[in-house]
Amino acid sequence: MESPMAEALRVSDADLLVYVTLPTPTGFRKHCVVSSVSPSSREFNETFDGVLLAYSFGLPSKTARILPGLIPYLCVNVKAKLLLFSPRQDMLLEGKVVKLNKETIYVVVLGFCAAAITSENIREEFRYKIKGGHGMFSSTAHKRHVIKPGTILRFLVKRHGLLNECDATALRSKSRRTT
Repeated sequence: MESPMAEALRVSDADLLVYVTLPTPTGFRKHCVVSSVSPSSREFNETFDGVLLAYSFGLPSKTARILPGLIPYLCVNVKAKLLLFSPRQDMLLEGKVVKLNKETIYVVVLGFCAAAITSENIREEFRYKIKGGHGMFSSTAHKRHVIKPGTILRFLVKRHGLLNECDATALRSKSRRTT
């Protein structure tokens, strides 16, 4: 069975044009390409329609075009393989609960993407309780079914914002805790 996260992750082949300022020694061309691609990782990029998680690239030719101007640039062709995270509406995701209160459950997906599950999207069987000084949601149907910080939660994406945020509906939590 395929993981719910597999839908949101995709590999894409891209032909990119990277502009490098001159003067650049030939040995540093690859370093300059890496430094121009790296800032767009770990945040939503409209060009890629997702969040760039990882990449590998090659320079198909050793030549580059020089773009004249006040500050001359090298235009370098790059063939890249990109790993993108792009959640869609009604997609199933998993994340770790990092914080919760009576109105909201805060989840982190893949260690960087924040999701907020609001009270109107939490199933009715869950009631908020404070036990031992810590808040948790516990199920009225199943005694051992609780949602607390550290719980891995599977949820449905309702809306995706451009700032790495998701509104979500809690479907169920897994009973495994990670430390």
